[in-house]
Amino acid sequence: MIDEARRLAPRFAARAAAHDRDGTFPADDFADLRDAGFFGLMAPKRLGGAGAGFADYAAIAYELARGNGATALIFNMHASVTGALSGVTDELAEALGLPAEALRARDDYLRAAAAGAWYAVAMSERGVGSRLSQMSTRYRPVDGGYRIEGAKTFCSGAGNADAYLVAARSAEEPEKVSQFLVPAGEGLRVEPTWDALGMRATASHDLHVDVTVPAGALLGGVEGLALVVAQLAPHWMVASYAAVYVGVARASVDAAIEHVNERKLAHLPAIRARIGRADAAVAAAHLAVMEAARRVDEAPGDAATNRWVWRAKLLAGTTAAEVAASMLEAAGTSAMRRGHPLERLYRDARAGSLQPATSDVCADWLGVDALGGDPDAEGFAPRW
Repeated sequence: MIDEARRLAPRFAARAAAHDRDGTFPADDFADLRDAGFFGLMAPKRLGGAGAGFADYAAIAYELARGNGATALIFNMHASVTGALSGVTDELAEALGLPAEALRARDDYLRAAAAGAWYAVAMSERGVGSRLSQMSTRYRPVDGGYRIEGAKTFCSGAGNADAYLVAARSAEEPEKVSQFLVPAGEGLRVEPTWDALGMRATASHDLHVDVTVPAGALLGGVEGLALVVAQLAPHWMVASYAAVYVGVARASVDAAIEHVNERKLAHLPAIRARIGRADAAVAAAHLAVMEAARRVDEAPGDAATNRWVWRAKLLAGTTAAEVAASMLEAAGTSAMRRGHPLERLYRDARAGSLQPATSDVCADWLGVDALGGDPDAEGFAPRW
């Protein structure tokens, strides 16, 4: 499927400028992803999926992002839902005490993804970002299920997904944070608010939630699992973005090389030096991302693995912003015009450091850890 991602990337690149200009969801890209079977990437083979691991996902996201970072970023949200569900093995379920009904629901959701359904993530809220413990969206038990009420922001692909992963706190026991897979339809309202500097084609609009869902929508079948899972295995909430932004950084280098060759500027030492430094920086960040991904597959949740997860996100966000800025300077003023690939890539890359966990949060986490503290509990803001 990595080869398939490489085949699709030029198609995505050809459509990227129009979607960025108009701020529209890349529907054709997602039709291509569905036709190629990518929605079942993380689903196990027994349920009709590809049975990919985290390293497979990271390699594929990198290639897709070289075509259109916005498309890859939205796909990341779907992969994070299906990947997290697939990560709940029968052994882990038994250790967590999950009921049999929750495992059947897990398989149903993954089987649907393998058949072409795709899921968005409705987690972030205004003022608190994606910190689960600070959310104002609430749920309460009702006959046969749960009532969920609240508002989400930065919901990539809003209005286009088949279902949404909605994080909410218990109205009765606020220390409990749970996640629900809520089908699209009545009770979900999209407010078109997304008009951003970068990643404009993600259609990350606000999502207002006022819905009753059946008991099976509660992921894991047990309330209060969201914070536990985030701390045990943070890779889907932290490092999954990293591969996307390294792909955007590589696309910036590729676009600069094309521009420089077209303008016959390759004889200038300053330009060659910028491209050389950028190539090395992207290669190093890519290696860090793939090392983190390899460790996730081999030892998910391990302390050393988690350090690499946070390193990968920090390096990816910082590298993307710095490389895209340098490539824009190397190409010159003409590359600043609206519609030039480097102008768009510069704006998309700038979002990498802001994507949670932000670069400052990642650096603080790593600093606390290096100094011997508890990086999940200490810091200037709650991690989760």
